[in-house]
Parts: sequence; C-alpha cells; structure tokens
Amino acid sequence: MMKITDRKLEHLYVSKKYDVESSATGFEDVSLLHRALPEVDKDSVDTTTVFLGKELDFPFVIPAITGGHPKLRDVNRRLALAAERLNVGIGVGSQRAAIEDGSLAGSLEVVAESAPNALKIANLGAPQLVEGYGVDEANQAIDMIDADVFCIHLNFLQEAIQLEGDTDSDGVINSIEKLSNELDIPVMVKETGAGISRPVGRLLEDAGVDAIDVAGLGGTDWTIIESIRARNEGNRFKESLGQTFSGWGIPTVSSLLELDVDIPVMASGGVRSGIDIAKSIALDADVAGVALPLVKPATENIDQVTNYLNRLKEELKIAMFLTGSKNISELKETPIVITGKTREWKESRSL
Repeated sequence: MMKITDRKLEHLYVSKKYDVESSATGFEDVSLLHRALPEVDKDSVDTTTVFLGKELDFPFVIPAITGGHPKLRDVNRRLALAAERLNVGIGVGSQRAAIEDGSLAGSLEVVAESAPNALKIANLGAPQLVEGYGVDEANQAIDMIDADVFCIHLNFLQEAIQLEGDTDSDGVINSIEKLSNELDIPVMVKETGAGISRPVGRLLEDAGVDAIDVAGLGGTDWTIIESIRARNEGNRFKESLGQTFSGWGIPTVSSLLELDVDIPVMASGGVRSGIDIAKSIALDADVAGVALPLVKPATENIDQVTNYLNRLKEELKIAMFLTGSKNISELKETPIVITGKTREWKESRSL
C-alpha cells in the first residue's frame, strides 16, 4: 500500500503529465450582458472584496493543490509567496500526512512563513473525521500554517475509485457540526470536483458551516487521476471503475445555481479565466479559485505563478468594466444569460 506522502507526490505528477481535466463546467452556457456604454472609468474599477473576514485584492483563493511532502515544499512556498504578493487567499491540500508524521510539517509550515498576511485555509478530509479526527487534529492543522479558516474536503467519489480509498461517510455531518461549534475560526466545506447540491448545501449551513466551496465538475477529474494511478499499478478493475465514473457530478455552474444558502460561496472546478471569475460572482459566488493551471507554474518559478494571477485579475477587471460594474457588489447584480445544457438543468430542477 502506497504511503500517504508518496501518494500526494504521485497525484501532482499525474496532474502535470496527463490530461486529467473534465470539460463540463457550464461556464460556456453563461454570458454576461455586454454594456456598450459602461459609464465607468476602467482604472477606477474596484476588484477588492472581503471573504471570511479578510480583505482580498480580487475575489480569488488559490485552492488546495497539494499536501505535505518534502519535495513539495518549494511548490507550497511559491504559491504562498504569490498569495502574499497579490493579497489573495491560499488553501493547502490535506494535512493528514503531516499530522501523522510531524517530520513532514515543514513542507506546509512554509505557507505561514511565506504568506504571513494572506488568508490561509487549513485542510483535512471528511474520511479522517470518521476515523476519529476531531478538534485536536483540526487545531494541529490550523497551527501548522497559522490558518484563518479550517476546511473539510469531501472527496468520496475519489475515495471510491482510489486504490487506498476510505469510503465510510457515516457520521460526517455530525463531526462537521461539532467542529463548526468548537473551533475558534470559520469552517468551510469543499467538494473536490463533483459539486454541491441544494440539499447538501442546506445541510451544511444548518450544521453551522461558515462557507462552501462547490468545487464542481469541470476542472480536475480525480476519477481520471485515480484511474491512471490504478493502471500504472496494474489494477485493471480500479482503472475501469475510474473510466466509468469519469464525468460524474454536478457541473460548477449548475452547482452555483443549485445552492440556496446565506453563507459565503466559493466557485472552483474549471474556472479558467477572469471572465469565469466574473461569471461566478454574477452567479452569486463570493470568490473563485483555479487549481490545475497553477500546477505547472508552481513547480517552476514564482514569476510564472504571479504572472498567471495578475492576468486573471486584469481579465476580471475588464469584464467588470464591460458590464458597467464599478465594484464586486455591482458585479453580483449584473445581468446574465443562461443557455444550453445549463439552462435545461436549471429548468428541470425548477431553480
């Protein structure tokens, strides 16, 4: 059985080498209404926002990309430095391995060292809550990166395909409620590529969660990653399961339309441009995140990471200008047009 640390490294390797992206985000079905007379000075467009108590220069959080491994220290450092320079948020991958083996903590502690002022999001998986992880382990994860937010990721689709998968989800919502009540910082719950439905969103809100990341279908498809890993290990059965369930889930845009909650929402899963960020905000998200396109830059140098983020910010600013939106609040109110399969989904769900 592969060690957790080696698995984290292999996940990053597969993500970088293979095509592991789904294509059903729904962003292609959403159009922002162009305003031929914006009546706005583009230079005065204000992209700043506040998310879970922290002001961001634009509504963006680097999502969880990788967890603890000595060879990933520089990846985490570059991402954290970029978050600090651009004043955006940053999440880390699962901290389970670093909690179980303290010698791995340094590859994540670098996030606190490199981004002392940025919004930082700690992370543990829902399967670990079933195994007995609770407030003590959550606080270890929080202290490790001096986190402002604690995140619980839901990845049961991935776990069902993964060679080493944990598929017991019985009691997770009770554990989430306990953490929401007992931790001193906001608690966020995120999916990992399969989206959040309206009933689950309401269940999480009722449990006291402070924010939700829909992390919908359309970005990194973890069933593809696990299928490739299974193939490389010679496990044809698991490889076949991964192929069968590739494309399972709720597309990101449909998930944003599904949700009906009064807590902040993050959009991730196939967000690939500043226009997609603008569409997400117009669909009532509060921030957005991009993971897969940052993998290659983060393994190379800091300038590539910051250049990519600066481009996203400028694309967002232009989209806001062309919709006549002076700030993020006005962007939330900008008209949108929904067509195609997303419209069919919306109508079939009576949303």
